[in-house]
Amino acid sequence: MACRREPWPHCHFPIARMRPVTSFAPLSQPSATVLVLGSMPGVASIQAQQYYAHPRNHFWRIMGSIAGFDASEPYAERVAALTGSGIAVWDVLQSCVRPGSLDSAIQAGTRVANDFVSFFDEHRHIGTVCFNGGEAEKSYQRYVLPGLSVRGVTYVRLPSTSPAHAAASWDTKLAAWRRALVGVGPR
Repeated sequence: MACRREPWPHCHFPIARMRPVTSFAPLSQPSATVLVLGSMPGVASIQAQQYYAHPRNHFWRIMGSIAGFDASEPYAERVAALTGSGIAVWDVLQSCVRPGSLDSAIQAGTRVANDFVSFFDEHRHIGTVCFNGGEAEKSYQRYVLPGLSVRGVTYVRLPSTSPAHAAASWDTKLAAWRRALVGVGPR
């Protein structure tokens, strides 16, 4: 018997299993002094294969303002300018199951952290880790920090640059990020 839209007792609809989303390789140089951590790339970023690709995300505008580059430059040029100013970018999570882009949609029990032991071994000058929002900080504290023995690192939670974080204005976000990244800029 064919099933209708109603959940008839004789109908069994398989629940679709979502595939995990995975993060990108870090944007970094071994001389980096600051690491900016997001939680996991959103749908627009995954489609573009670029960090912070959503057109309303403030990340590149903020970084351009602080590090002295034009946020409208091609992606490769923005990356070169950012990493050339001592800032590395990565995500706390290597993979997770998440429908859509919202951190709040990450399914419990699916978070897998990136390999930060190796990252810090290769980037020994990192002195500041900035979290781009609360989920990045929470996941780092729970899934990364217990297995690390890194010393001398300052951790700073910053307002998310995501368009979903509308509680903070552009000026508020920029001021907070500028305070955290004082001394970073063109070299």
